[in-house]
Amino acid sequence: MKSNLFFNNEETEWEVVGDGIQRQIVGFDDKIMMVNVKFDKGAIGVLHSHPHSQVTHIAEGQFEVTIDGETKILKKGDSFYIPSNIIHGVVCVDDGMLIDVFSPIREDFMK
Repeated sequence: MKSNLFFNNEETEWEVVGDGIQRQIVGFDDKIMMVNVKFDKGAIGVLHSHPHSQVTHIAEGQFEVTIDGETKILKKGDSFYIPSNIIHGVVCVDDGMLIDVFSPIREDFMK
């Protein structure tokens, strides 16, 4: 299973995944996945964990990011890394977008 080689933003639908949160799958194969996630101001990515490693880049906005009990305010241009099975979450301070990269693929996103 894998995505197309090229991604066109205008041709890819956004999926509503929570109150004020939308997701757009950019590209994937069985080893890696990239996902755009739009947040409205005040939207909460609830604390959770998963077996996937994750690297996230803040493409727009400002977020309060909590990883393993430590919280920092990060803004456009900043990034963060989440090791496998570590509890993490975000609160959107200003309308924004995260670019998440997961390894391996988040099969739960494909349903």
